[in-house]
Amino acid sequence: MLPLPLADRYGRVATDLRVSLTDRCNLRCSYCMPPEGLDWLPTDQVLTDDEVVRLVDIGVSRLGVEEVRFTGGEPLVRRGLMDIVRRVHEAHPDLEQSITTNALGLARTAHALKEAGLTRVNASLDTIRRDTFAQITLRDRLDDVIAGLAAARDAGLGPVKVNAVLLRGHNEDQAAELLAWALGEGYELRFIEQMPLDAQHGWSRERMVTAEETLALLERSFTLTAAEEPRGSAPAELFTVDGGPGTVGIIASVTRPFCGACDRVRLTADGQVRTCLFAREESDLRASLRGGASDEEIAERWRTAMWGKAAGHGIDDPSFLQPDRPMSAIGG
Repeated sequence: MLPLPLADRYGRVATDLRVSLTDRCNLRCSYCMPPEGLDWLPTDQVLTDDEVVRLVDIGVSRLGVEEVRFTGGEPLVRRGLMDIVRRVHEAHPDLEQSITTNALGLARTAHALKEAGLTRVNASLDTIRRDTFAQITLRDRLDDVIAGLAAARDAGLGPVKVNAVLLRGHNEDQAAELLAWALGEGYELRFIEQMPLDAQHGWSRERMVTAEETLALLERSFTLTAAEEPRGSAPAELFTVDGGPGTVGIIASVTRPFCGACDRVRLTADGQVRTCLFAREESDLRASLRGGASDEEIAERWRTAMWGKAAGHGIDDPSFLQPDRPMSAIGG
């Protein structure tokens, strides 16, 4: 039986599934959550390992999902991560599995994750200066992140992509420094515009470092040339650095939205379908799972949720409202 895809009213088809495994995190990045943390989801509301594996299987077998990325919070704090990756790989050995992580625990888990079936790693790192890292994350853990990235690279979890957010008054003057370091280490750096997804609801367009500003900062030190390869549904606009082979990406979610080519769908740690990072509506699959629904019934509920996906995130619309859930509870 051929899968019936996760299509929406605008002709887009979701093949990239992002699964949040937890809303918990061991950093306190200022653009994500307050210093004291948040009220975490009660354990009984979080999907079990079996439920995660079942939903991924439904996505792949019945809905045409082609790749899965496990996110958080911080997915490495989920005790069942290794087993989830292994079980998904055993069921679907050709499926690409990746994680988005702060890399704190990668030094001790990268090789085991590779053996379990993980394909690739995306890591968040906004600076390579110890003092700036501590200011942004409220943790003195830069060495652990650097070691984790190296372990992922050495384990063959590549290409290792590094995601960076520039924060006005904190690290925007370090953009070129971060790129030079990433190129030297063989990592693919992506600068992401800060999005209105912080728990404190303190985001403002005026304080956001835009894609244009980021490019201008980089071009003081490098020659950037727009990549010739078509972008497709990839969120990053790629630029060749100093003639190549290295590249840098700009993900301009706010000022250059790419909603028209979006191929992503998200599951929160408590089993809610989110069709967009900025959606204010969710569809509950956990209730279907725990209510005895069949795989096809769950798949049909999922398809219905996707059919209602909006044309775009609407950040520029005067009526835009930031989602109630922050990024840590949605999954990136």
